[in-house]
Amino acid sequence: MKVLVTGASGLLGRTVATTLLERGTDVTVLQRRPSGLECREIRGDIRDRATIDAAVANQDAVVHLAARVSPTGAWQDFVDVNFDATRSLLTASRAAGIDRLVYVSSPAVASSGEAHVGAGGLRADPANTKSHYARSKALAEQLALAADADDFAVTAIRPHLVWGPGDEQLVARIVDRAASGALRVIGTGAALIDSTYVDNAADAIVAALDRVEFVRGRALVVSNGEPRPVVELLRGLCTAAAVPFPSSSVPPSAAKSMGAVIEAVWAIAKVDRDPPMTRFLAEQLSTAHWYDQRETRALLDWEPAVSLDDGLARLTTWFGAQPIRPRNQDF
Repeated sequence: MKVLVTGASGLLGRTVATTLLERGTDVTVLQRRPSGLECREIRGDIRDRATIDAAVANQDAVVHLAARVSPTGAWQDFVDVNFDATRSLLTASRAAGIDRLVYVSSPAVASSGEAHVGAGGLRADPANTKSHYARSKALAEQLALAADADDFAVTAIRPHLVWGPGDEQLVARIVDRAASGALRVIGTGAALIDSTYVDNAADAIVAALDRVEFVRGRALVVSNGEPRPVVELLRGLCTAAAVPFPSSSVPPSAAKSMGAVIEAVWAIAKVDRDPPMTRFLAEQLSTAHWYDQRETRALLDWEPAVSLDDGLARLTTWFGAQPIRPRNQDF
């Protein structure tokens, strides 16, 4: 099988491509930055139709991970990358004779700020999502699943809070804020949340590619299935990186109010870096969200290979091997 993986310069996309390569799959990757992978690589903008056409040529399947992931930014920028580019990729894939596509989504597409306790694959709800990212991904997921047809099988996989060594999203943000003294626990930190070690997320996505006929037209949430109190997960990440864990907390209402103010300031000033707090982030760190994985595992014939504790041990080893702990000044 020849598989195109978009967004392979990111942690999850690179791990998906590596997983496919290790089992002998003919992989092509598409992204703006070098992937560092030993496979056919097309570097370009996912928004450019000519680039997409070149990438899908002679492929059998697509795993679509490329997306704009940010807590702030102009709505149109999210539409251009997350929705319009997905539409172009779907159209180009069908024209190229590709017969299967896995759209990598997010549980945020069904999040309205309410707790998700033992939930399954809730319906994407663009109208009630809490960020431009979530809304654009929800619209794109609906578009992708609507494209499922007899000769074009499409499924959506929603990995929840993916992390691992080299992660520049969840791990880097938490570690850098903790190191600078800016990290705060929201509320009591007792809310249970699920997360997904990156290798497990990649294995599940590859399983969906293999078993797309069993899950076509559906969205499945993927996680480690080990919900922990948010304070425990945060402490585990800080311990792995050997940075101090915060001793103070902020009430959820205060964090949300702070997030609203910061979002407004960021929008007016057009600041080109992530804010320290947003309303969506405050909700995510103070609201339970964990998911029933029984149906997902049965349909994909998949089980997480790396436990949460084993993942934290791997992260600790990775940080210990860094000559200088990475610091992203944008966070």
